Amino acid sequence: MKISKYNQLYQLTLYPRIFPINCYLYEEQHECTLIDTGIPASFKGIVDLMRKLDKPLTNIILTHPHGDHVGSLDLLKEHFPKATVSISERDNRLLQGDMSLDKNEPQTPIKGGFNKKLKTTADQLLKEGDQIGSLTVIETPGHTPGSISLWDSKKLTIIVGDAMQTKGKIAISGQLVPLFPFPALATWNKEISLESVKKIYELKPTLLAVGHGKIIENPNNFINEAIINAERKLVNV
Repeated sequence: MKISKYNQLYQLTLYPRIFPINCYLYEEQHECTLIDTGIPASFKGIVDLMRKLDKPLTNIILTHPHGDHVGSLDLLKEHFPKATVSISERDNRLLQGDMSLDKNEPQTPIKGGFNKKLKTTADQLLKEGDQIGSLTVIETPGHTPGSISLWDSKKLTIIVGDAMQTKGKIAISGQLVPLFPFPALATWNKEISLESVKKIYELKPTLLAVGHGKIIENPNNFINEAIINAERKLVNV
């Protein structure tokens, strides 16, 4: 597992060259928060880093419940039983296996792989503006109906799950990148994804952390370019 550090944020990456799967550890003064859990093979690297930091893992936040983001959740909850597991209220239904859509949502099928054998349930359901340590919940649906991002307003750092990717190309979820097409193929709604990234852009982050690909520093020009490309492609559909 490759580990990179940016201020208080650690990026833990499996298979960085071929199929990067990221999860993130946010180090607070007396505790740590994990954002996403990767796949089962991510477990050892997460535990090893926690051991080195020698601080309790108090929170596990899921940006969305696709299998490559919840893959080691059961193992981690067993190892860190006091850690609070959180997910958005909307995506908690997906975590529980309910793929139904609300009447006011676009009636396009929810895509992507889900772990149907997951035992762990959420301890806390999140909504816009909720605070966990230094991180604020930002609702950024599109990849899934209830996808969230985590925003550190002091460090201007945002962890966006699969709202964007940087592997292959910096792109908005739903926009096909031939060199790494998998986030696009697992995206529920392109139009809503675009609106969510416009929301991210308005925050003017100085650090962009994604589920697949490298962290981008000073990303706003890249985000703006991704928005323009997505708008162009949606108009031409």
